[in-house]
This record gives sequence, C-alpha cells and structure tokens, in this order.
Amino acid sequence: MAEPAVALFRDAAALAGQDLVDWGPVAEPIGAPVARTRGRLLYRAAGDWPEAGYWECTPGRWRCAIERDEFCHFLAGRAVYTADDGGEIEIAPGAVALFPAGWRGECRVVETLRKVYMIA
Repeated sequence: MAEPAVALFRDAAALAGQDLVDWGPVAEPIGAPVARTRGRLLYRAAGDWPEAGYWECTPGRWRCAIERDEFCHFLAGRAVYTADDGGEIEIAPGAVALFPAGWRGECRVVETLRKVYMIA
C-alpha cells in the first residue's frame, strides 16, 4: 500500500506573487469597499472537510459566521475581528488564531490580509 502524499507549500508567503484563484467578494459585506478574496487550495478531503489552503483578502468589512473550527497563521496584513459579545482581537503578521465553530462577529481588513488556514 502506498503512503499518502504530503501536501506542501514550500514558501507560503511567496504565494502572494503567484497566480491565485479569484474566490470573489466576501459573502456579507458592510459598506464600501467590498473586500475580495482569492487563494489556493492545498488540501480538501473527501466530503469537503478538512480543508487547508492559502487565502488573501483586500480591505473592507463584513459579517463573519464561523461554521467549523478554523486555524489560521497570518502571514501579512492587518485586521480587527470583533465578536458579537464585543471582544476584539487585532491581527498582524505572525499572528496565529483558532476561530471556534460558532464564532460570530465582524471582520475589518485594514491592509490586505494573507494567511494559511485549516478548517476542520
């Protein structure tokens, strides 16, 4: 039996300069500008979960509703996530965050955000 292949981004930060798939505008924008996303899928299991990849988002605000646990390592950019209960976290390059399933709030991207992620 063959061993499963390892999915690997050798230099995730370098993906910013490569061809990425346009994933379109955010689902629930708040005002203008409307943030747009693009990225590259690294792995998706049968049944769609887990999923891992690279994601970029241009400046803008939108409502967030996290349906599945999401682990993120932010490579570049700046953002503020504000939970519905008022809690606020600031994101800067190098930040690592776990957004639990059920988290609800608002995201405001101040400077184009780049991350690698895994959704379980």
